[in-house]
Amino acid sequence: MAPPAVRRARPAGDHHREERTPMSDEQSTGPAGTATLQRSPLHDRHVALGAKFAAFGGWSMPLEYAGAGVLAEHTAVRTAVGIFDVSHLGKIDVRGPGAAEAVNAVLTADLGRIAPGQAQYTLLCTPDGGVVDDMIAYLRSPDDVFLVPNAANGATVAAVLAEAVGDGVRVTDRHHDFAVLAVQGTLSDEVLRTAGLPVGHPYLSFVETELAGVPVIVCRTGYTGERGYELVAPSDRSHEVWDALVAAGEPYGLQPAGLAARDTLRTEMGYPLCGQDIGPDITPVQARLGWAVGWAKPAFRGHEALRREKEQGPQRTLRALRAVRRGIPRPGMTVRRVAEATATEDTSAPDVPAELGRVTSGTFSPTLKTGIALALVDPGVRIGEVVAVDVRSRAEQFEVVKPPFVAAGVREP
Repeated sequence: MAPPAVRRARPAGDHHREERTPMSDEQSTGPAGTATLQRSPLHDRHVALGAKFAAFGGWSMPLEYAGAGVLAEHTAVRTAVGIFDVSHLGKIDVRGPGAAEAVNAVLTADLGRIAPGQAQYTLLCTPDGGVVDDMIAYLRSPDDVFLVPNAANGATVAAVLAEAVGDGVRVTDRHHDFAVLAVQGTLSDEVLRTAGLPVGHPYLSFVETELAGVPVIVCRTGYTGERGYELVAPSDRSHEVWDALVAAGEPYGLQPAGLAARDTLRTEMGYPLCGQDIGPDITPVQARLGWAVGWAKPAFRGHEALRREKEQGPQRTLRALRAVRRGIPRPGMTVRRVAEATATEDTSAPDVPAELGRVTSGTFSPTLKTGIALALVDPGVRIGEVVAVDVRSRAEQFEVVKPPFVAAGVREP
């Protein structure tokens, strides 16, 4: 689920690097003897809308929709309102006496800083400080926490927590029990209000209510940088929630949007993707996510390594890059200093300089009409500096900028 935009642009899930290869609906089921991709409970609604599907974290999910496409879907969210099915995200219940305290002893952020009815962006780290996953924690009560991790990592998160919590606290993986829908955009309040749902509650807070008799959690979160809501509903009744939202959104131009637009939207915000911008070999300190770490807590998983790295300074840091000209960056591309960059096609030549780092996320920004990227680079690289990215054997210039690339609207009243 989406990380919040607090103090600087970033993370919440889906926050990960999963393969996104377009495929037919027939391919998504897989022949006998091959791994079968899981499907959203709303799969038939997407088929009816002419969705193109892609593999994502072991799930077959809409990449984009017929008659729209990533640019139109992206623009709809930035200028009006879009709806995403993100039911592939994980769902975990942690319940029992002291459940919140038990979770707080494992995850990075400090649950003690929020109250029941509020949500929090947090991380599960390895003992060495790398990121296993990022997620949203819903604090229902001191004895009840609901977690929404990423699609591929839910079982791992549940297993780590189950091993760490004490007797009497139950960790239940409920990945298939709930659907998650995201209504995002400047007109999201109008859509929810028309559907009869509560709106206007503070950012990163949630309300448990009903829609046409279906229990729904409505949380002010999202992964797009726009004002919006994420709704959690029982999988077996998620069709009713989807249909009600689509009907309520028709007067406002509600556009179904797929994971391709979700990716361009989150990149414009500088939100990290788990497995690309954060991962087992990339720490929160390197990814500039120290704001999601409860440094005042006595302990959490990986705290010793992270405190040591924070004190000594990271060996690399995540920076935002914006193309000076027309280069479109992609993950894995090399970042170099402009003065040392070479335009030769033979990048193995002796005069090719040492690299500053590599692009972790890169795309064309539909809003800015230019290339943008996140890159892990030498910590000496500063905002305002111009660097070179090896784009198709060319040294393209990029300015190091402060994220977000586009002004965030998540906190708009």
